[in-house]
Amino acid sequence: MTTWPDLLPSLQPWVSEVRGQLIPNQSLAEMTTLRVGGPAQLFFRPVDEADLAFFLKNLPAEIKVTVVGLGSNLLIRDGGLDGVVIRLPAKGFGEIEILDGHRVRVGTAVPDVKVATAAAEAGIDGLWFYRGIPGGIGGALYMNAGCYKTETMDRMVELRAITRQGETVTLTNADMGYRYRKSNGPRGAVFVSATYQGFPGDPATILEEMRTVTERRESTQPTRAKTAGSTFKNPEGHSSWKLIDEAGGRGYTFGRAQMSEMHSNFLINMGEADAFEVETVGETIRQKVRDKHGIELRWEVRRIGHFVPGREVREFMDGEPFTGQV
Repeated sequence: MTTWPDLLPSLQPWVSEVRGQLIPNQSLAEMTTLRVGGPAQLFFRPVDEADLAFFLKNLPAEIKVTVVGLGSNLLIRDGGLDGVVIRLPAKGFGEIEILDGHRVRVGTAVPDVKVATAAAEAGIDGLWFYRGIPGGIGGALYMNAGCYKTETMDRMVELRAITRQGETVTLTNADMGYRYRKSNGPRGAVFVSATYQGFPGDPATILEEMRTVTERRESTQPTRAKTAGSTFKNPEGHSSWKLIDEAGGRGYTFGRAQMSEMHSNFLINMGEADAFEVETVGETIRQKVRDKHGIELRWEVRRIGHFVPGREVREFMDGEPFTGQV
């Protein structure tokens, strides 16, 4: 297993005032739904916003910071991550507050489904689409998560974040520069809460719609498998799953990883796969689609971290190996 030099000695004496949990070489595989990936050089779980702000303010600027949420749209490579990995806990970052004017304010550690349910029960329509998205609000804000023709950008009013310099800022929807499955907010900022705008609705009707979403997902997607959800973005005018099917990619297997037989745009870990096997399946599928259709699929799953030497994955399986982080 990869191990990193311990960062904690270099952060003395100020790090002793940090109240949250600090763990050198913490395994990250258990923190992703794919269940793959190496360790974090230093893992940090802050107690609250003040603890997070203090840590970021004092952390030397040259040390890399990566934020990991519920890990549902994430592939961490087997070499792990250097620098600091931050994960916000539900205690301190998991509140849901119903506001006047059919608004909801939520912490970024809250799972998407809980936001959908809380809003529905309060008679707030417009957020039910989060029932169809695995993961947490932090990740949804970062990647403009969406489904059923509604995206995060359609409902998010503003969010609070702690900058890399330890300052608390409020960002508007416009500040985030949202696009399809992408945002362009301040580099290095850690999102801590967000406010959403819904509209009046009948709780029973909204909850019934959510039940329909759940049934649709469970009948068409491998929701119980170790998966990161939809693997590739839909190219303009196309559906990724259909392109993959036509290129013969459904069920493609390498090692212990597979392109799902149930839904061909879902990469799954069939047992004890490593990140190398999972990413190799993805890149092979990209090659198959390019060869068949001349279309280059783009990853929706966020891939981060370092390769283990000798087990680098090549783009489209015929280019130069990736280096560093994507």
